[in-house]
Amino acid sequence: MPKNISDLIEYRFGAPTQVGSGMPAEGPLAAILERRTHRQYTDQPIDDELLDTLLACGLSASSKSDLQQASIIVVDDAEKRALISSWIPSMPWIAKAARFLVFCGDNSRIRIAAEMRHKPFPNDNVDQFMNAAVDAGLVMQTFTMAAESVGLGCCPISELRSHIDALSDLLALPDHVFPIAGLCVGYPAREGFVSMRLPQALTVHRDSYDASDRAEKIDAYDKNRDQRFSIPAANQRETDRFGVADFYGWSEDKTRQYSIPHRAGFLAYLKARGFSME
Repeated sequence: MPKNISDLIEYRFGAPTQVGSGMPAEGPLAAILERRTHRQYTDQPIDDELLDTLLACGLSASSKSDLQQASIIVVDDAEKRALISSWIPSMPWIAKAARFLVFCGDNSRIRIAAEMRHKPFPNDNVDQFMNAAVDAGLVMQTFTMAAESVGLGCCPISELRSHIDALSDLLALPDHVFPIAGLCVGYPAREGFVSMRLPQALTVHRDSYDASDRAEKIDAYDKNRDQRFSIPAANQRETDRFGVADFYGWSEDKTRQYSIPHRAGFLAYLKARGFSME
């Protein structure tokens, strides 16, 4: 059992540290550091009052310029839920979680407000898309933390964007509203796992970006992570193209994953939904 915050940081990043050694492993910081990904759920339902409370928590997230550019679709309809699940058969937890939500960036309301108040809207550019996407991401993460604080487990599903046209039609999304990810929510059937993160030597920078030795640091992370999460040969990606690797670390897995095009039609989708993206 971890005694101090430093124990949790060490396990999250896989490296010794004295940071947090004087702080007990309890409270909100501990909950964040030891948060887990959950993909297996019990049959216990989530009642509407609890869900509504968590939705209120999620929508209390920070928002760029108070524009509040996020919307959440709660998918309770069994047929819609089954259809979404059928699109992604490799993720059966979509069907098995107690609840399934879709978080959307929503740039539509500020445009409607401009029309209502007879004001020009000269900001139809890519920044509008980015602001809405960030707002939706903040809302989803805040919802996740609230859900985990009451014993629920969550798993985000970005693969939904591979079916973005069908999903948008299914959920009747209007122009200037786009899905960023789905979220499975339920009571965990097992403990879940802590995903080891990249070392802060790669991700935290002081005063300016440190671009030195990035390949060496990634390689060291691969080896460190492999000691905890060794991926079996049967789970290696794209073996027909790249063969079976003797050592299959994080970087090998992710570069194989992104060696094929992903969602190449996303820009066309956004333009069709009313974003100029200029």
